[in-house]
Amino acid sequence: MPHIIAEPCIGTKDTSCVDVCPVDCIHPTKDDDDYQDADQLFIDPDTCIDCGLCVDECPVKAIFPEEDLPTEWNNYVQLNVDYYNQ
Repeated sequence: MPHIIAEPCIGTKDTSCVDVCPVDCIHPTKDDDDYQDADQLFIDPDTCIDCGLCVDECPVKAIFPEEDLPTEWNNYVQLNVDYYNQ
């Protein structure tokens, strides 16, 4: 199961997680055209290898393994998927 970026990322968009991701599955990065317009960062569920390196790097604790995602943030599973299906 992939990791999910949830509500605490909104407005923060700290990219520490991007720097440690070995498979480049977290976007938008500061170099992406849509970085300024995005409310948060997203993890590509098809690319994520569940290494968990991003979890400890997130200063606002916004990244969860999908099975540990708080139920009130379940909609973020689809938001992460939708970002990559645009």
